Amino acid sequence: MSIDLITFDLDDTLWDTAPVIENAEMVLREWLAAHAPKIGPFPPQALFAIRQRLVEAEPGLKHRISELRRRVLFHGLHEAGYAESEAQDLAERSFEVFLHARHQVDFFPEVHPTLELLAQRYRLAAVTNGNADVRRMGVADYFSFALCAEDVGIGKPHPRPFEEALRRAGTDASHAVHVGDNPNDDIAGAQQAGLRAVWYNPRRCPWEGGAAPDAQIASLAELPALLRRWETP
Repeated sequence: MSIDLITFDLDDTLWDTAPVIENAEMVLREWLAAHAPKIGPFPPQALFAIRQRLVEAEPGLKHRISELRRRVLFHGLHEAGYAESEAQDLAERSFEVFLHARHQVDFFPEVHPTLELLAQRYRLAAVTNGNADVRRMGVADYFSFALCAEDVGIGKPHPRPFEEALRRAGTDASHAVHVGDNPNDDIAGAQQAGLRAVWYNPRRCPWEGGAAPDAQIASLAELPALLRRWETP
């Protein structure tokens, strides 16, 4: 097969996400404590309840995680006693604080050399359900474009994000490969859209999903050789 496009998941495929989000949440709490002290005693479960309420009222918000977080912050601040205009201002400012911290990631060591190598031969794109922006991370030059669920209106495993990536790249699913860590969102989703799917599995966990991935790798450094094998007649 000839390969025109390689799409990549971001969170937990190019970096470890849990410590990033934990740090961003801590930075957000510290900022709110300093700039919005009324929300201090507001219990975390109350914020979760607001989130649930908003998603139940508007299910599409679950695919728009940046907008959802903004609204949760606004409602939390408003219910904590801030006037609507002040709550809106604090929500926007606090969200930007969170988003900045959310982009302070430590890439896996093989990410930069692998993306640099692949970008010389293939068209690369990011397809994510999260709100990480490759332009804020210094890796945008490797990617032709990036798609998030918020842009498309729905997230993986729905085939639409993959189909939109194919449309933007001007190629067919038979000439595209997706790489990701999530058996459902990345592997099942990509295969449903007709792409080959490579499971990034650094812990070498046994496969417990549905249809098996087309291949699996424990390091992104294994990807160039795998793609060359697929392209060899």
